[in-house]
Amino acid sequence: MIQSNLAPNGMAVTPHHLASSSALAILRQGGNAIEAMVAAAATIAVVYPHMNGLGGDGFWLIVPPEGEPIAIDASGAAGSLATLQRYHPQTTIPFRGPQAALTVAGTVSGWQLALDYAAQHFAQPLPLSTLLADAIHYAESGIPVTASQAEATKSKAGELAHLPGFSDIYLPQKRAPLAGECLRQPDLAHSLTLLANEGLDSFYRGTLGKKIAAGMAEIGMPITEQDLIDHQAQFKTPLSVKHSRGTLYNLAPPTQGLVSLAILGILDRFNLEQCDEIQTIHRIVEATKLAFTLRDEHLTDPKEITLDLQQLLNNTHLDALSQQLNTEQAAPWGEPLLPGDTVWMGVTDKMGYSVSFIQSIYHEFGSGVVIPDTGILWQNRGAAFSLETGHPRCLAPRKYPFHTLNPAAAKLDDGRTLVYGSMGGDGQPQTQATLFTRYVQQQRPLQEAISAPRWLLGRTWGNASDSLKLESRFSEETYQGLKTLGHRTERLDAWSEATGHAGAIVRHPNGLVEGASDPRSNGSAAGY
Repeated sequence: MIQSNLAPNGMAVTPHHLASSSALAILRQGGNAIEAMVAAAATIAVVYPHMNGLGGDGFWLIVPPEGEPIAIDASGAAGSLATLQRYHPQTTIPFRGPQAALTVAGTVSGWQLALDYAAQHFAQPLPLSTLLADAIHYAESGIPVTASQAEATKSKAGELAHLPGFSDIYLPQKRAPLAGECLRQPDLAHSLTLLANEGLDSFYRGTLGKKIAAGMAEIGMPITEQDLIDHQAQFKTPLSVKHSRGTLYNLAPPTQGLVSLAILGILDRFNLEQCDEIQTIHRIVEATKLAFTLRDEHLTDPKEITLDLQQLLNNTHLDALSQQLNTEQAAPWGEPLLPGDTVWMGVTDKMGYSVSFIQSIYHEFGSGVVIPDTGILWQNRGAAFSLETGHPRCLAPRKYPFHTLNPAAAKLDDGRTLVYGSMGGDGQPQTQATLFTRYVQQQRPLQEAISAPRWLLGRTWGNASDSLKLESRFSEETYQGLKTLGHRTERLDAWSEATGHAGAIVRHPNGLVEGASDPRSNGSAAGY
């Protein structure tokens, strides 16, 4: 088993080793965790384009050494032209094409707001040109295509090849690239250079913003230049839950952070420390089913939520939910879950600041639409809207869509600080619960908690079955035991990306930092 990495000063964990290296380079220059994360976010937007990019959304959870964490919501609302009438008579929003690219991309605004926060807490900020230098270099000079990108391109080329700008960049030889072939993105390099020279605000209210707006109009997207101008990232108060091992934090709506916290709150009512593998999986799966009922009932645009969602995480409500969990029988499950491609990244610096961060374009390659002359692939997060009048997530101009994204953190009672997360749409809460349970409650080594076989309740990419899917490394005894409890099981590959790209960083009370990356990704845990 690969061991986690220990370092005396700082640590970066990302699902691509070049992004980890970018973050580490900033930490070595004396930069803080926020600056390092911006560098990693820019690099991974270039080197892992099927999972994330400048045309997507982002969420931050910043954990200072003292005091409460703060969150940044860098998600975008539906464009002002995204009306129900525009999509009539369709019954669902398409997942690909210009009409799927219907929400403002917020992640770059989150980089800026995070740097504003850093400027208030640290002296001598590093220049933006330094933070973006690696990303610009990789976009100009090219990077080796990962096996993950090659497979995603091959499997989705049929639905993406005809979309504006896609083939020019991602199918340069009129076919899906092979792993190891060079991917160059000169237009994206130019866009990043504009940001480095003019500032990140250029994406919304500068030269780059005008180029983006002109391109959106050219290909018929329902977002206007004014929508870009009006967009702002926002500071938010995280949701939290008191756990027997400490306090856990996650993001408020429009994310499903409530779900991730509710799962762990429910599980805290059970003795997972002493559970075998079968009962550990069963209880996490059953808690997931219960927590998703909260999502379906309550989560939508924050402006439309009247209930204090923190109250759903109090002891009384979690006690009531936990009483519905049957440890001897699986509950019925028929709700299709939402797939999604995302990157989770974590950074901890020598000053004791930690960042849990997620950046996403939703499905692999998002909408598949590249904004002309920018190299920016736009997200399809707006496909999460409903076209059903009266539905809580019914589409409306400038309304925020539901988000699966939810970076996690925990301040444990023994003095450890943990930042962790995963990609994988609605698999994110399940993977978070698995990682936390294994590491914190069952006291398994950090890397083992991530590398050990995992599962997913619901559908994988391109597969709408609602089964409990388990990696094939689980024993036959585990498969049969779960079937006996009433679960309909299926086998995944031994190391399946469907179960997410997880990562975690722990700051120990003695100051040492520990990082673990997921072997299912192309990432690394890099410390110094």
